[in-house]
This record gives sequence, structure tokens and C-alpha cells, in this order.
Amino acid sequence: MSREAGSATEARRIGLIAGNGRFPVIFADNARRLGYQVYAVAHVGETEPELADHVDRIHWIKIGQLNKLVQALKSEGVTEAVMLGGVKKTHVFTTVRPDFRTLAMAARLAIWRDDDILREFAAELEREGIMIRESTFGLEGVLVEEGVLSSRKPTDKEWEDIRYGWEVARDIGRLDIGQCVVVKDRVVVAVEAVEGTDGAIRRGGELAAGGAVVVKRSKPQQDLRFDLPAVGPRTIEVMRSVKANVLALEAGRSVLLDRAEMLQAANRAGIAIVGLRGDVHR
Repeated sequence: MSREAGSATEARRIGLIAGNGRFPVIFADNARRLGYQVYAVAHVGETEPELADHVDRIHWIKIGQLNKLVQALKSEGVTEAVMLGGVKKTHVFTTVRPDFRTLAMAARLAIWRDDDILREFAAELEREGIMIRESTFGLEGVLVEEGVLSSRKPTDKEWEDIRYGWEVARDIGRLDIGQCVVVKDRVVVAVEAVEGTDGAIRRGGELAAGGAVVVKRSKPQQDLRFDLPAVGPRTIEVMRSVKANVLALEAGRSVLLDRAEMLQAANRAGIAIVGLRGDVHR
């Protein structure tokens, strides 16, 4: 679906390589408000269909169709793009149908770690004249700020778990395992793996039997062009369902999706949300 606004030669253009979740939609709305025309490449089975109503044009591809992705962006005259929204890691094992270009890119990788794959992907696009911008581009007012964001503050006991989980999350990030840990009484009850953040929260919350603290932060080596931590109302709903108490996020490097709705849901559920930077000393 197309929502062209004005002459294509007059407006700035930005490409959007879209994965799953609300992040691509929120970015598209913000970018359009900033005066950009947004041309999206979306992934069948991952990207929300509603994205089509928030961009100037959308191209649908299957996971692994790198050449089709490149040609779609080039056909729109795009020279800058962002990558937003994840791809379920379980789909990598079941739905990827790589084209020859993807296979050639894979052959250049010595290790199949997330960051290595994404950096090589970005390098492939840059060789075609398409620069990948940081995921924080155009997200003023959406990034998590430092401090308590909810109406309820964490208790002293919860702060102990936040501090502990904050260090553990840094360590699992350094190992390129995931971005989220679930903690109770200074015991790690879940670490995010291929199931994603919601799956880790559900699993950890059930094991904790109430009172869990969820910590989500970017990896120490995080390339801000890729996989910026993001949470939204769905995160709060999952936490509420397992009676988790606290959500701790990295300020300036995490995104609140549908912020007002998310904070309202957290306040109704009595869930504390905090934004943190660097070392946590409280």
C-alpha cells in the first residue's frame, strides 16, 4: 500500500528493513513527522502487515532474500536505511530460504554470531551504496531516560536484584547470548536465548513464582545499528501474567514502544520501571 506525500525528488528518503514487533511502525511514524519518505522492506511471517499503512511504499520478501532486499531499496533511490525489529531465531532454522547472494555472504563468515552476521550484512549493503544508520536515528522521545519511569519505585530488596541482574546481563551480552535476564533473590532464574525476551520473562517468572526482576540491556559490544533493546505493552502483559515486579532497562540505548500505553499498564499492575546507565550503585 502506498501513501506518497509530495514529490519523491523533494523529500528525504530513508529505507526501513523491518523485522517483527511494533518498533518499525513507531519508527516510520516518527521519520515521516521529521519529513522523510519511508520505503520499507518487510519480511513475510515476521513484519506486522499494518506497517504498510505507515510507509510510503512497502516491498515484501522472505527471510534470506538478500538480493531482492537490495534491489527493492535501490529501486526507491534509497541511500540510507535502518534495521528495526527482530527476526525470531527459531525461524532461522525453519523458514530461511537463502538466495545465492545470502549464501555467498554466509561463506565469508568464520563464525555465525549475531553481530558478525549483521555487520557483514551492513557491509554488503554499503557496497551497494546504502548506508545503515544507527537504530536510535529519529527516535527522540522514544528512548528510555534515566530514573524511575513508573509511579511505583523499586524496594530496597528489588534494587539488590536489579544491581545483580545488571551485571549478569552485561556478562551474557558479552558472550552474545541475549539481552535479558530474570532474577529473584539474587538468583538467575532465566536467561534470554532463542525464545526472545517475552519467552524468557514467562519462563523465569513461572520459575520464580512471583516477585521476579527483569533486566534488559544492550551488549557491551553492541553495534547500535542493530538489535536495539525494545519493550512495550506486550512486555508488561507478560510480566503481569507471571507476577513479575520490576523492569530495568538501559537508558539511552533502549526503546519504549507505545510509551503511554506501556506506562499506564505498568502502573495498573504495580510494576516498577527504571532506566539505568553505567554502574548501578543505588
